[in-house]
Amino acid sequence: MRLTSIRARVAMLSSVFAVLLVGGITLSTYFFVAHGALQEAKDASARLALSSRLLMDSAVDSALYEADRRGLSDVETGAYVARTIKNGPSDAIVAGVAGEAAVSLWVWPSAGAAPEFVWSVGSGSGNGQDADRADAAFSGEVVNETIPGRPLAMGILLPSDLGHNVAYVPVDVPGVFRAVLEVEYSPTRQERSLDSIRIPMILVGGISLAIALGLVNLTNRWTLSLVRELRRTAESVDAAQLDIHLPEEGDNEITELARALNHLIDNLRRRNEAQSRFIADASHELATPVAGIRGYVNILRAWGAEDPALREEAVSAIDRESRRMARLCSDLLSVIRNEEVVEYRQIRYDINSIAREVLANAATRYMDKGFDFTGPDEGPLWLYGDPDRIEEALSILVDNACKYTPAGGKISVMTRRHRDRIVVDVSDTGVGIPADDLPSVFDRFYRSDISRSKETGGFGLGLAIAKHIVDASGGTIAVRSILAKGTTFEVSLPRQKTRTV
Repeated sequence: MRLTSIRARVAMLSSVFAVLLVGGITLSTYFFVAHGALQEAKDASARLALSSRLLMDSAVDSALYEADRRGLSDVETGAYVARTIKNGPSDAIVAGVAGEAAVSLWVWPSAGAAPEFVWSVGSGSGNGQDADRADAAFSGEVVNETIPGRPLAMGILLPSDLGHNVAYVPVDVPGVFRAVLEVEYSPTRQERSLDSIRIPMILVGGISLAIALGLVNLTNRWTLSLVRELRRTAESVDAAQLDIHLPEEGDNEITELARALNHLIDNLRRRNEAQSRFIADASHELATPVAGIRGYVNILRAWGAEDPALREEAVSAIDRESRRMARLCSDLLSVIRNEEVVEYRQIRYDINSIAREVLANAATRYMDKGFDFTGPDEGPLWLYGDPDRIEEALSILVDNACKYTPAGGKISVMTRRHRDRIVVDVSDTGVGIPADDLPSVFDRFYRSDISRSKETGGFGLGLAIAKHIVDASGGTIAVRSILAKGTTFEVSLPRQKTRTV
């Protein structure tokens, strides 16, 4: 697999995306849990600090009660309480706090004296700060300090270290100037919880990553298999093999692309078949008059000089067949001309006048069929465009109507306004067009079975030429038809100037 291939690039991008996604989710989950553990440690430290203060106050109250029971004076009471408190922590403090935190007592004997360590219970780091003790002692407010451990990210690979929290709690002890309880909480329970989920989290993340990469690889293979099918189809089309069909199972973008390509291949196949049929028809149409001309030329050479009637018949036949050949050549030249980029004029002209001229020319050509021609009877109807090209398109439509309408039928060209456009309806009472053929009537070289008789002499080029002219003029053309009742071609043209082709 080449590194520059789409498969390799998609695989690499998908793998990076999967790693980032799974890794991001795993790390985010760990950080959320670790943050919750830190917050829980802070809450536990605050709870223990409050409990320590209440227990110390209870111990002081007990000492005061005992001094009062003994009848000691105020000075003796202060000395007794101070001595009692300094002798060590109460059983309540040991039982209620020391199991979770390290508690120590610091006192200031008098103003200006340095703090003295009195006692401690539990195991702590001993990293308390004198400045924080003094702040708590002299402000009367609890001072909290967090001593950080290792960064949280390192807890993914190493044992967790959330640091520890220290609370400096001022207490009122008679007989001393100031006193502070230092409560140090180490979140070992939270650290054990984090350590217990680390390995399962890494395992779940690894398994999720493997599954994600597997699914990405399967999706990649499935998608690229469809792309390979499309490539093979393109190669087949390039080799003129139009009998292939892409699978259209499922409901996704690739299926929609396959459906569109199948539609394109079907259209190409139809056009190829129509073109092949046209070549065969054109060859036959050209071969027939050529054979006739050669035959009559031989007749003229053999007997023409002696029989005037035979000579006249041969000349008429040669003229008829040559005109048929000229008409076919004219159609082919029109196709070639419409393939070129032609600048259409933008001049003001009367579409009603054009329609009447087209009908007059048709009436002259088809005088022997006795058609009832009907054209617009209103005054001028002005619009902008190239009148010569529009006349050519209308002549094709009217000539088509005359070819496929039985003698005595009706041919009409009517105009009407529709908003900012002019609509021209070319109608006949002819044989009609089958419904299955309507979507293809404007395709080049296409002729429906009903129009393939020798009498009509069509080559499947006229309507394609007319549509190209109308499209290039900024208009649209549509057709509706009923078998054995007639056909109507609707040409819609803009009234104002439009772009040229």
